[in-house]
Amino acid sequence: MEKIPLLGLGTWKSSPNQVTEAIKAAIDLGYRHFDCAFIYNNEKEVGEAIEQKIKDGTVKREDLFIVSKAGDDDLPKDQNGMIIASETDYLNTWEAMEDLLSEGLVKAIGVSNFNHKQIERLLNKPDLRYKPTNNQIESHPFLTQEKLINYCHSKGISVTAYRPLGGTSDIFNEPIIKKIAEKYNKSAAQVLIRFHIQRNVAVIPKSVTPSRIKENFQVFDFELAKEDMDALLSLNKNLRLAQFPGAENHKDYPFNIEY
Repeated sequence: MEKIPLLGLGTWKSSPNQVTEAIKAAIDLGYRHFDCAFIYNNEKEVGEAIEQKIKDGTVKREDLFIVSKAGDDDLPKDQNGMIIASETDYLNTWEAMEDLLSEGLVKAIGVSNFNHKQIERLLNKPDLRYKPTNNQIESHPFLTQEKLINYCHSKGISVTAYRPLGGTSDIFNEPIIKKIAEKYNKSAAQVLIRFHIQRNVAVIPKSVTPSRIKENFQVFDFELAKEDMDALLSLNKNLRLAQFPGAENHKDYPFNIEY
């Protein structure tokens, strides 16, 4: 199985005129995992940055784990642009991704925002050739996702946490998090990143600011004690920030069950 570096750089909402320098700075600092998507409208600039760092000898392509995401251009939509794809459409998309893997055009394939029942259906697909390597989900102390993460790990599926710093939530002002950060002389962001790493969950904080990119990478020189991990897990309130409201009435909306 392709190994996923536990710490990566997210590029969602990173503007094209900023993301190139952000990627180059991250590679120089040691990042080897980059989370991208065509829909982010910055993959061209991400690619240019990676190409420059390969050309100058800083890194080799085989050292990098670069994530992209299948588009929805070929899936049916209603008059408002809402995807109305059936489960068959998605399984056909999975088969197309399996073809890419068989042809050596990608090293791994995975899913995002799948609940455990959806993963179970995929794993039970009669003609399944490859199981998903990874499930990318929202996770932070206010949405710990313990049951889903444990389920994925039990099936040999790794997990990546997006919005690991809580997005627009007030997570940085949470007294427990501030107290833990002070205890280790680290920032709240560093504590939150370390929280995921110690759960064996890959984490992809997003930033285009070199100082923040550097700070987010400085998480391998300390370890959170069990009582601190337990305190962070106790903050769970199932606060989901990425709810995809336009899809709430879809029969395959993934967040209608517990995990």
